[in-house]
Amino acid sequence: MPPALPPLSARSKGTPMSEQPALARKMRWYDGFAMSLTMPAALIASLGASIGGLGAWGAITLWAVSMVLATATNWIYTELAAMFPESSGGIAHYATEGWRSRAPLVGAVAGIGYWLPWTTALSVYAGIIGSLVQAQWFPDQTWTLDLGVAELSLPIVLGLVVMGLLYAAAMYGLHAAMWVVYVTGGVLLVPLAVFLVGPFLSGDWSTAGLHWNLHGMSGLREALVWLYIMAWTSFGVEVCATFAPEYKETVRDTSRALRAGVLFCLGVFILLPLALSGYVGEKKIGEDPTAFYVGAFQDLVGGAADLMIVFLIASLLLIMITGLADGSRVLYDMGRQGVTIRQVGVLNRRGVPARALTVALAINVVVLTVLKTPLAIIVTGNLGYILTHILAISGFALLRRDRPDLARPIRLPDFFVPLAWFLTALLAVILAVGATGFAITGYGGYKELAIALGILAAAVVLWEYRRRVQDRDAPAPADESVTHDETKEAPGA
Repeated sequence: MPPALPPLSARSKGTPMSEQPALARKMRWYDGFAMSLTMPAALIASLGASIGGLGAWGAITLWAVSMVLATATNWIYTELAAMFPESSGGIAHYATEGWRSRAPLVGAVAGIGYWLPWTTALSVYAGIIGSLVQAQWFPDQTWTLDLGVAELSLPIVLGLVVMGLLYAAAMYGLHAAMWVVYVTGGVLLVPLAVFLVGPFLSGDWSTAGLHWNLHGMSGLREALVWLYIMAWTSFGVEVCATFAPEYKETVRDTSRALRAGVLFCLGVFILLPLALSGYVGEKKIGEDPTAFYVGAFQDLVGGAADLMIVFLIASLLLIMITGLADGSRVLYDMGRQGVTIRQVGVLNRRGVPARALTVALAINVVVLTVLKTPLAIIVTGNLGYILTHILAISGFALLRRDRPDLARPIRLPDFFVPLAWFLTALLAVILAVGATGFAITGYGGYKELAIALGILAAAVVLWEYRRRVQDRDAPAPADESVTHDETKEAPGA
């Protein structure tokens, strides 16, 4: 299998690639699958609002549609992940490879578009954890400390502590944090199992009070806006591909993790909305779209509110760990592949992207203490995230056309090529309608859209700086690309 181009930083400095630190190969496919449990955790956090806005049948249908689209796209990523087993850039790197002969700047746009939402998940959910702890156990601690541009409160301080602990664990390597992943993933499975099975066995499940709130052309537009919002939750199973260089058996473990994750999530995303809507009731969920889980859990198993809060915090920790690990590896790969400044494309002696992790921590500290309500960041992340999927899926089809001789340890049937173009067009429509559908859900505005486009533009500026300033003396990579295209030996052969 032809490897990706050697890092421009290594070529420009004359450092042999064999002397560069490498990401440790200590993961198996089930470690990646554990990371994919982030998506059911995110579903738990956003399901109630969708049921309240769409009606239960509308929410059930759109979550199912969103997950079916995610299943198709992630199946395509199994071929790409096997083609580029040394890349920690995940789908952003697939977009770069697919488009680099036509539009090299796609690497910068896709990279930052993918990196931002995963990275800022750390601050978003750290703040939620802090608020949950305060509301449940310290309701009287409502003090605030004004620092000028920043502000501290108990939820923010607790969030900063959680971020610091996760950052410290990540600095020792992902393998050192996997025990946290398994603990939080295991805790998450408890309420997930209760909510998936309990309602159907209770004798109180019924579809009598469920409604469909999507009608006519306005309903179609609203559905597209909600698919835009849901994409961050459902499509995220692709996180398994980001850790390809860290699996012991790259091709086999990556494809197994992707397929296991997407099939598990497909079942959860269809059954969970159906189970809870029929048991709790559409109206009751709409009145309290977050806390309704506590009452449902108590009714099903008699659990206390404290226990449910612990489960929720565990699920949020899982999202944070995955976001920090995924985002830092993408930023590292961007620096290594020459699509952003070279300083972040470096590993420490333990093979950890320490600089990328530190950048992630610094940005999240700012988001949590200065922005406090990071709605603009969430909107920005969603726009860039869907755009990256569009570029990666179309990149798959372009690679089939432009570089047919590349080794493909996993080769999908040819009908996946027209399917990729169909998915590209559909996601482009969802992006265009969703990114401007502010009036329907209140999900941002033109200001947030401008911030999103500004950050993507900044990524292009950094790409130009890397190309014109940092790498102006580096040898051109064109000849190496030709050599790689002619190589047909599979990895490990």
